[in-house]
Amino acid sequence: MDKSTFSYSDVVLQALSEKQPIVALESTVITHGLPYPVNFKAAMDMQAEVRRFGAVPATVAVIDGRIWVGLDDNQLESLAAILDARKVSLRDLAPTLVQQKTGGTTVAATMAIANAAGIQVFATGGIGGVHRGSTFDISTDLMALGSIPIIVVCAGAKAILDLVATVEVLETLAVPVLGYQTDEFPAFYSRSSGLPVSIRVDTVQDAVAIAQRHWELGFASAVLVAQPPPETAAMPREVIEEFIEAALQEATHQDIHGQAVTPFLLKRVSEMSGGSTMEANLELLINNARLGAVLAVELAK
Repeated sequence: MDKSTFSYSDVVLQALSEKQPIVALESTVITHGLPYPVNFKAAMDMQAEVRRFGAVPATVAVIDGRIWVGLDDNQLESLAAILDARKVSLRDLAPTLVQQKTGGTTVAATMAIANAAGIQVFATGGIGGVHRGSTFDISTDLMALGSIPIIVVCAGAKAILDLVATVEVLETLAVPVLGYQTDEFPAFYSRSSGLPVSIRVDTVQDAVAIAQRHWELGFASAVLVAQPPPETAAMPREVIEEFIEAALQEATHQDIHGQAVTPFLLKRVSEMSGGSTMEANLELLINNARLGAVLAVELAK
């Protein structure tokens, strides 16, 4: 990736030069995943958690046609408050840069940018995957996971997706799915999906060792570290399913499709749950930022 359009915060630039542990953070959760000002607080809290556990946070976004790796507080708040920010995945990077627009980077775009910048750990909430009811509606996140060598910390895939199909595609793409202190693939808001992970790991040392050996063997795919949401925030899978099914029907009736589906479903599920899913989302984001920091510190050793 051409880095001539990259800009770095001073803190991230110093961390890169000194080979300090860094954790990349995506920004669509700020622009499309959470409402203002909750999104700004969540972004600040994630960065603070990464710092608290010994790493440097690098939130990635596109601002006025430049790719930024690391945002200061003012940039974060401006991004959180903007109403017309683009949702920037891999296909959207070039148009957004050329047209000098601003947008939040998805999991896929953040992975590509972080990898180009030399960052090896990325923490997010939930990855994209195969959408329910459509064999061909597959998130670019999965393609990125199959081709970009970086550790990705998540709480599984977003619960609104077809988790069975998503796990199958991850296997097809040779992406190791490590269950961090769990035998099951997490279901975002819920700790259990009934689906097995590739292997369970109980320590960050084991997770890092597997990632390093995976890449030493010549594989170019990411290593997914799936961590269940905290027990204090997790919700029963059967309760979430009722909300998701109702939201999916609304999306169909309103002819919502493509990149607009996920933000719509997340918003409606949050409304139907009385905000409970948003609270779960916030807690798992912090939880994943913490694990990302610990993994980055171990990897830097």
